[in-house]
Amino acid sequence: MTTPIPAPLFTDPASEQRLERAAAALTEHGFVVEILDDVAAARTRIEELIPEGAVVFTGASETLRLSGIEEDINTSGRYDSVKSRAHTMDRATQRNEIWQALSVPDVIVGSVAAVTETGSLVASSASGSQLPGYAGAAARAIWVIGAQKVVPDLPAALRRVEEHCLPLENERAKKVYGVPSALNRVLILNAEPEPGRGTVLLLREAVGF
Repeated sequence: MTTPIPAPLFTDPASEQRLERAAAALTEHGFVVEILDDVAAARTRIEELIPEGAVVFTGASETLRLSGIEEDINTSGRYDSVKSRAHTMDRATQRNEIWQALSVPDVIVGSVAAVTETGSLVASSASGSQLPGYAGAAARAIWVIGAQKVVPDLPAALRRVEEHCLPLENERAKKVYGVPSALNRVLILNAEPEPGRGTVLLLREAVGF
């Protein structure tokens, strides 16, 4: 039986011990993991990890927006931004081309709703646009994850998605798009079978939902 998780543990940064436990489990499951101090360190590391001119898609993420990483990638001119290209395409007549571009970039950069101390990543989405790339279609994946997203196990991760992330994303979506969000798709990554493909930048500070 899973022990109930107090709500503050969905918002408070995890301790160093818990971060290290999650990092060790993720590493054992095939992910490349780096524990970084803060958002500034993550922005620097992203620039080091992604070669200039690479085709990059940034999955919808408050972590990326608030950290400045989304802007770094999509407006700097350093990369071929899939998101910028997709905005110029007709969703009615070029749906397949848009989804292909979103799914198979050189690099997908995003975040997740929760990371477990047992070594899993849990992502949720209304549209699913980032999930094919996360799951394996993109050549490389980089996830930037705030310390408040660390939870003990998968049941706690799913609770965090439903009880914490969804209400916040729902309010954001209504303000930005005029419509509520929905928990239409959930992806659980238990391991990365392709060596070197998936990198987790685990921050010591909280950022995003």
